[in-house]
Amino acid sequence: MDNLIRFFKLEATDGLLLFWLKESLIAVIIFAAFYVMALILRHVLVSWGPRFTSFTRTDLDDRILQRITPPASLLIMFAGLYFAVKSLPLPEKAHVVTSGILFIINIVIITIIAYRAADEFLQWYTARMTGVESSGLRQLIPLVEKLISIFLIGTALIITLKHFNYDIWSIITALGIGSLAIGLAAKDTLANMISGFTLMLDRPFHIGDRIQLAGGQVGDVLDIGLRSTKIKTLDNTYLIIPNSELCNTVLINMAFPDVLSKGRINLGVAYGSDVAAVKALLVKTALEVSHVRRDPAPEAFFVSFGDSALNMSLFFWVDDYTKVFSVTDELNCLIAKRFQENGIQIPYPTRTVLMQKD
Repeated sequence: MDNLIRFFKLEATDGLLLFWLKESLIAVIIFAAFYVMALILRHVLVSWGPRFTSFTRTDLDDRILQRITPPASLLIMFAGLYFAVKSLPLPEKAHVVTSGILFIINIVIITIIAYRAADEFLQWYTARMTGVESSGLRQLIPLVEKLISIFLIGTALIITLKHFNYDIWSIITALGIGSLAIGLAAKDTLANMISGFTLMLDRPFHIGDRIQLAGGQVGDVLDIGLRSTKIKTLDNTYLIIPNSELCNTVLINMAFPDVLSKGRINLGVAYGSDVAAVKALLVKTALEVSHVRRDPAPEAFFVSFGDSALNMSLFFWVDDYTKVFSVTDELNCLIAKRFQENGIQIPYPTRTVLMQKD
């Protein structure tokens, strides 16, 4: 042992060849030590890691462990190579270049490990969500992944620049001023993007829902993007609406809280008609239509006295809001037929004019 220590101890009488031999052996020993540590770490993560993660209720830690094991062992090896090169008595420029390259490689590996762990968490969390929440969350996953990527790359870049003694604050200040100028130039686009992110989080409607806008347009939501939302109206035309307008307007979601929908038919009967009989006939007629729900049952009401008719209203429920128009059409035809069979008149608007002569 003492002979080995004396061998590696640098002496003034050592020749150039012996000097480089000792330095190279020290570097090789450093790298070999880290290489052995990498093998041990890989063996522990592969063999013993699943035993510890089996005690948890979820498989998230197993999936993260499987994703980060290869780059983690690779990180240990490149770290050993970095310290091995740092131990060599190379010229200053060679030290800066070689150690800088290895430092950048290590930072890239660390960034990959962090991204894989975050990506695995997002996939695991999305898989846990079901139904409508899952569809809304899947729309956010690409955006969140991009934000995580930008954050990790930015952090890695700052650490790298700091390692090479660059003035980070001046770069951050320049980027901040540039971002402010871009933000002012594209404020409408940024407002729509922020509103789109708000729509995805708040979820006032989902893809496939039928909504009614403040202007009266009714349509089905086809896509919720970062800048705009696409709606297909009932006459098969497309509305592309900026998200900022949707966030600042009142709209009706016909599919919320469920797809059960209520229809209404307004009509008038002649004065002198038996109101109770008319109401009973309207309810009976509504129950003849198969798509009208029995629970809640249809209801008829005497609403008001009109100029030439007694105004009645029939309310009914259907299982799906998409059937309201077709059921209304079927009910109108059937009501006209039943009124004709029972002698109930739907009067024309009439007006009596009295002419008085002097």
